[in-house]
Amino acid sequence: MLKKTITFEDYDGNKRSEDFYFNLTKAELIRMNFMAPGGMDNRLKKIVQERDNHKILKAIEDFIGMSYGEKSEDGRRFVKSDEITEQFKATPAYSELLMELLSDEQAFASFINGIVPSDVAEAVTANAEAEAKKTAEDEKLIKALPAT
Repeated sequence: MLKKTITFEDYDGNKRSEDFYFNLTKAELIRMNFMAPGGMDNRLKKIVQERDNHKILKAIEDFIGMSYGEKSEDGRRFVKSDEITEQFKATPAYSELLMELLSDEQAFASFINGIVPSDVAEAVTANAEAEAKKTAEDEKLIKALPAT
């Protein structure tokens, strides 16, 4: 779960800082993965490679919308609904968050890592590191091949 403090100016001109909560469960991640052709990982990689601003915006909006909710005081429940999400989207805090995630790739990566369960984030990081190592090794092998 990600607790994000967002500072924004409300519609009365008052500067506010409020905490907002975002989370995706393992069940939600599995569902997202099955719904995306080729899996969510491949969908995100393709969007980034294409540099399609419309798709990037849509993906960020989707992640915010799917992960936003309200945590119960006792910490036992995290409630999400279309109504709760729409209420959040009607605040200047939503605009602040959207602009931050659109303008800073590192902020978006941190957001994603924060909203997924920690064991999932660790596995994704380990897979990405292994993939990067394999790619580097492959590149070394290709450079070592004699020119034909």
